Amino acid sequence: MNTRRSFFINTLTTASALAAAKSANIETRFAKKDWRGITREDLPTPSMVLDLDLFEKNLSHMASSCKATGLSFRGHVKIHKSTDIAKRQVALGAIGVTVATEAEAELMSASGIRGVLLTRQPAGKEKTTRVVELTKRDPSFITIVDDPWMAEQLDQAAAAARTKVNTIVDINAGLKRAGIEPGQKALALAQDVSRRKNLNFLGLMAYSGGASHTKGWETRRVQSMADIKGMLETAELCKKAGIPVQIRTGGSTGTYNIDPGYLTELQAGSYMFMDTGYIKIGSKAGNEIYDDFAQSLTILTTIIVRQHPGTATIDCGVKGMLKPTDTVKGRPDVKVENQGAEYGILVWKDGDRDYRLGDKVELYPTHLDSTTNVYDRYYIAKGDRIVDAWPVMGRAGAAQR
Repeated sequence: MNTRRSFFINTLTTASALAAAKSANIETRFAKKDWRGITREDLPTPSMVLDLDLFEKNLSHMASSCKATGLSFRGHVKIHKSTDIAKRQVALGAIGVTVATEAEAELMSASGIRGVLLTRQPAGKEKTTRVVELTKRDPSFITIVDDPWMAEQLDQAAAAARTKVNTIVDINAGLKRAGIEPGQKALALAQDVSRRKNLNFLGLMAYSGGASHTKGWETRRVQSMADIKGMLETAELCKKAGIPVQIRTGGSTGTYNIDPGYLTELQAGSYMFMDTGYIKIGSKAGNEIYDDFAQSLTILTTIIVRQHPGTATIDCGVKGMLKPTDTVKGRPDVKVENQGAEYGILVWKDGDRDYRLGDKVELYPTHLDSTTNVYDRYYIAKGDRIVDAWPVMGRAGAAQR
């Protein structure tokens, strides 16, 4: 064997061995928080990658905006399900976090975060018991009710546990999924909660979900105002009835610059990552792209098949929450298609911009909540380097629900 060929084979063998060692060592690195020499190329796929610079820019912009407008911030955990992220929000001035499940509430509170607001009433013995037990451990915890029966059950459970539950009345704001009718019915429920010895009435909630993704800022503003009008009127009724309303909570990423002056606090969550749905709703400045916040989260995939011109198969499919409305980072010309549980298809027409077998491709997801729910961690990237990894809350058992 000649010297040049021997050198080439030895070099290739060494490189392969190093790559294999890096790949096999990811879990050990994760446990030790040691990411020296690891790049995006070394990560298993599919996986979530968070651009640290863009992410921190998003967090800072929301924090400074709320501070400037006097709007308290209680960001929604359902987007990220990560204590690492929640703690960064609190460090920037958030008064707590908003959660959608008892499991999220327990996770956040156990991590030391105070001011956790559960925005789904804890109906049923199992949920009510968990909420009351959480209140005993964390007096800053808050939940909501939209039904007199729920108020009664929660009051009785709190009495039995010798505690008092901070409670907000949820008012319908356009979506039919939850919320009591605004006006006299909502006032009556607020009065009911206020009278109960084991409930501490704090205020009102109205989530204008229909407005959050409304295209065009002015149209979005009109929709948001129409949706929360009933809650604002109910707040006035409460005031006239002598019931203090400390909190008026709701809002979203799409309405963060509409809510000041109407709400006292904001529950936005998607702003930190952004997705292909939110990015199209348009900005206040009139831009078609909602550029207030950057797309910081991508799904890293690998090209695993290249058998047809203008078509490539990736290792992310239905189980990785791939959707035809996802987009490819840096390649707006590429169309994404589903092909099965573990397969996706990329299709393009520009022959001069081809993909090769083994190439890494990053996708912007369509729906953040469902995407982050199926992955175990965020790989944190600074440029091409991986500098950390943050776990997503557990996947198994009743405590996850």
